[in-house]
Amino acid sequence: MKKIAVLGSTGSIGTQTLDVISRQPEDFEVVGLAAGNNVTLLLEQVHQFKPQWVSVANNALAEQVRAEVPTGVRVVYGESGLTEIAGHSGANYVVCALVGSLGLTSTLAAIEAGADIGLANKETLVTAGHLVMQKAKDKGVSILPVDSEHSAIFQCLNGESPKAIQRLMLTASGGSFRDLNHEQLKNVTVEDALKHPNWSMGAKVTIDSATMANKGLEVIEAHWLFDLPYDQIDVVLHPESIVHSMVEFIDTSVMAQLGNPDMRVPIQYALTYPERKASPASALDLITKGTLHFREMDLKRYPCLRLAYEAGRSGGTSTTVFNAANEVAVARFLKGEISFLAIEEIIEKVLSQHTSIASPSLEAILDTDAWARLEASAIH
Repeated sequence: MKKIAVLGSTGSIGTQTLDVISRQPEDFEVVGLAAGNNVTLLLEQVHQFKPQWVSVANNALAEQVRAEVPTGVRVVYGESGLTEIAGHSGANYVVCALVGSLGLTSTLAAIEAGADIGLANKETLVTAGHLVMQKAKDKGVSILPVDSEHSAIFQCLNGESPKAIQRLMLTASGGSFRDLNHEQLKNVTVEDALKHPNWSMGAKVTIDSATMANKGLEVIEAHWLFDLPYDQIDVVLHPESIVHSMVEFIDTSVMAQLGNPDMRVPIQYALTYPERKASPASALDLITKGTLHFREMDLKRYPCLRLAYEAGRSGGTSTTVFNAANEVAVARFLKGEISFLAIEEIIEKVLSQHTSIASPSLEAILDTDAWARLEASAIH
């Protein structure tokens, strides 16, 4: 039985992870749950799954939770609480479903403790891929991708030699504004941006999908997960989100993983790998779908993706800056402080002010992250 801690349990990926777990109680035991501010949902999860460890955003919320959970449940809070659950809850499998760079230190703590990682937090590898992958290798820990695109590539590469890979092709829906040109994005609203055509996701990821920053983060994550140079990682527009990603091999064969848009499928695969089990998702009917469409990615239309490639090729702390500046810019857009197009402008300005540090330490990464956030907050 896998003893599982879910970091980000009240978010989109977290709730779907717990849905998958609830259908297979003989295989999984939830030992830790970490949430932010959604105490109401967290308490429901605690009473259903009966974890020994619970974490929330701050001390005030922790006091509220302590009063309502069974005796013996350890309640912690803040970033140190995440690290405690990841590294000390007795979990042998940690699902990192946190949003943003918050997942880095807790993921490192889980790896240090010898737990396998179900990684839905792409920012962890974007921010410190070289440290995370090396520590996982040193500890003999598996990092299993939860994102649908990386799960698709992972499945396509099963049993294949790395030498046979020609290129990876990540598919992108195009997000909320895929039918608008760049000029038409000047006056789009937060409400417009949050209407993703295919997926139900949290606000930050949905905005990232609209700017294509999310795909940029996925390109950088793929670089670390599959140990391939950026020149062998492409992005293809695919509006239907049926082909979740593809791999082209040196003999020109292309393997793809298909399915209806349902995150419970890649989540379950990451939890049960190498086994496959029956899924609650609806089966794909290609006859009903009829036609699938693919288009070349336009980096002029999606500057955030171009900036992600540039940051990735620059290496070092450049990807840390890309991620941090994006997080701040998206938060400012969601608050109504800046326009939609200002997101890409802020990222580019902060990156232009940064001199990358090659092979940075964790301390250097955290310092760079803090610097980039201050810079992104100050741009008007």
